[in-house]
Amino acid sequence: MREWLVIITEYAILVIDALALIIIIIGTIEIAIRGLPAMFREKPGHERRDIWLRYARVLIAGLTLQLAADIIESAISTSWESIGRLAAIAVVRTFLNYFLERDMGEVRERQRGESFARARES
Repeated sequence: MREWLVIITEYAILVIDALALIIIIIGTIEIAIRGLPAMFREKPGHERRDIWLRYARVLIAGLTLQLAADIIESAISTSWESIGRLAAIAVVRTFLNYFLERDMGEVRERQRGESFARARES
């Protein structure tokens, strides 16, 4: 029974990691197509910010999926070395996710403030 659980878990980890990879690759291609030209054109700051916020969301989605795969992998890890490695990776991904979320929140607050200021001027 345990062998089946390990096999299923390994396939689940593979699928989840593949999904994360696909999401991050598609997001990176999109940012290259939309973001790089925006850096060299005279686009308003909010349009560039929107592009980068979208990319941050993609990265958060990918990191969240990878963290889920790490959690599942920890269920079948048998050595303390592999558990320690997984824990270190999970901590790094959690911190990256936290800081991306925080930066996105700050940008959203700034956008709300700018929108409010524009509305008051009108």
